[in-house]
Amino acid sequence: MRIYLIGYMGSGKSTLGRQLAAMLNLTFIDLDTYLENKYFKTVPQIFAEEGEESFRKKEQAALREVSEFSDVIVATGGGAPCFFDNMALMNETGACVFLDVDYEELADRLMGSKTERPLIKGKSRAELLVFIDELMQKRRPFYEKAHIIVRGKNITAQQVLDAIAVN
Repeated sequence: MRIYLIGYMGSGKSTLGRQLAAMLNLTFIDLDTYLENKYFKTVPQIFAEEGEESFRKKEQAALREVSEFSDVIVATGGGAPCFFDNMALMNETGACVFLDVDYEELADRLMGSKTERPLIKGKSRAELLVFIDELMQKRRPFYEKAHIIVRGKNITAQQVLDAIAVN
């Protein structure tokens, strides 16, 4: 079994991924953490030192590696589905779930987040809402290629599990 969780930053991929992994007795992999452990650098460091293109190539390679693992829940980075053939790879090798969270909720979560996120650093809430809307217009066509879409403000692990069971 292989389940990929995709969605915008702050949509709950890592949190729900850990909960689902515990519920299903699977291994949880956060793709960003996997990359950081592999390259001994944080994602913001890779972005700053090597640029987005280099980061996206490393991310694609890491996704290919974990797509060969069994019995895993993989939380991807928010941009991972939008590059190369990443969506096709995830759809071919597992169940891909798009966590479609309300923009206002995303902004609230991101404003309160302790995680350093290079794309939103220093933005006010109003600027963040505009940024979310603009970036989601670009990303949504990729996200919506997922096998399963779960929409809501506060999506639970049980809702994701129920959606997977139906499909």
